[in-house]
Amino acid sequence: MSDLNKPVAAVTGLNHLTLSVFDLERSFRFYVEVLGLKPLARWKNGAYLLAGDDWICLSLDSECRTSVPAEYTHSAFSVTPEAFQAFAQKVDAGELRLWKINKSEGDSLYLSDPDGHKLELHIGDWQSRLESLKIKPYEGLILF
Repeated sequence: MSDLNKPVAAVTGLNHLTLSVFDLERSFRFYVEVLGLKPLARWKNGAYLLAGDDWICLSLDSECRTSVPAEYTHSAFSVTPEAFQAFAQKVDAGELRLWKINKSEGDSLYLSDPDGHKLELHIGDWQSRLESLKIKPYEGLILF
């Protein structure tokens, strides 16, 4: 086997998530004041934020989407049960928009940000999801 055909080292994690935004000030306020991400840096065309230990970049982009896309692709953030309840109250008060109702394991709120990026606020992790699949498996499920 040539060196070109050898598998490369595995990805070690998610480095950062960049979200295109149309209005940096509006998005910065949403992610910091509404979701509670920690601001690290901000400049004319962007900002760096922390969600736990995860690095989020907001990048000003005049070509940014203007509505919530139909596809299921989304970014999920972990929240505590207490934070989940606070966000659920904001949904009930009409302060946050839902794009989907949760039908999977664990409590989740499926929200959209001001630019239509699909977000999920989730209680649970990959371990709790796999445990739930042992009880109620998806069609054709293979666990590794």
